[in-house]
Amino acid sequence: MTAARRRPEPTVAAQRAELFHALSDETRLAILEMLRGGERCVCDLQDDLDAAQSRLSFHLKVLREAGLVRDRKAGRWSYYALNPERVAEVEAYARELARPGGPVGAPALHQIGRQPPRRPRAS
Repeated sequence: MTAARRRPEPTVAAQRAELFHALSDETRLAILEMLRGGERCVCDLQDDLDAAQSRLSFHLKVLREAGLVRDRKAGRWSYYALNPERVAEVEAYARELARPGGPVGAPALHQIGRQPPRRPRAS
């Protein structure tokens, strides 16, 4: 019997991409705006957004998996709140992007995931 394969830890770039994917939808941004005022019951989110339960659940799952929101259950209700630490990470990265230059030796965004160019062999 072989041991179960573990998924490799996501790269920093993959984690950041997941964050920005979570932020790339109007409904998810509306949910985050609503949660700025504090914890909310999913039933209130559903009413305020006039969203079907399945659609809202999908968006909350994306936000939860990105770490942008936390949830807790109380009886039959679920409550959601912003995760301020993760929101601060988004803010810090956005500030980093706004600064000219970057860490020495760091790849530019257009180079991430590309193989380095091959150098011709000397004959």
